[in-house]
Amino acid sequence: MLADWAVSLMESLGGVGAAVVVGLDNLFPPIPSELVLPLAGFSASKGVFSLPAALFWTTLGSVAGAVVVYYAGLLLGRTRTRNLVARIPLVRVTDFDRTEAWFTRHGTKAVFFGRMVPLFRSFISLPAGVERMNLPKFLILTTLGSLIWNTLFVGAGYLLGENWHRVESYAGVFQKLVIVTVCAAVLLFVATRLRQRSKGDPEATAVLPRVKR
Repeated sequence: MLADWAVSLMESLGGVGAAVVVGLDNLFPPIPSELVLPLAGFSASKGVFSLPAALFWTTLGSVAGAVVVYYAGLLLGRTRTRNLVARIPLVRVTDFDRTEAWFTRHGTKAVFFGRMVPLFRSFISLPAGVERMNLPKFLILTTLGSLIWNTLFVGAGYLLGENWHRVESYAGVFQKLVIVTVCAAVLLFVATRLRQRSKGDPEATAVLPRVKR
């Protein structure tokens, strides 16, 4: 059982074990972060490591896994990446296609919010690598997004203790909340730019200053 294996690894390796388990969530999407993160919190409640250590190691694992996936997309390119995704058990190519479309539509915002959406969080690094997104920016957004997501689920697992499994039932609600937030932010941005353009705002119309000779 995945839960037993994850807890055993954390008890054997401590924080490093938590990082490995969470990192695998990025490399093999069928491993759900909604399951392994509360387990890290549960392990912290048992004294395997402290809560701050659990957050540090799980976030490190998330970022490390995301970087591996980023470079896979960068080195393989879109076509070979898509073919590779098709060979992963329990994963559909349409999952990658939807994530790629989301990245194309929302750009850097997709990397940040994508870390908080199940399945998308595993795939979002692929189009970022394919499109050669600026690596420092990718790392910052991935770290922040992962830290927020990890804090919620690790903290919940820590508080619930033996009842950590109850956390998973709330993951769908949080996923929908993130998606609604992204859509609302995009609509607000577009509405603001259209209003500025209608008023003749020079910044909105992107008029460049003359260069002095």
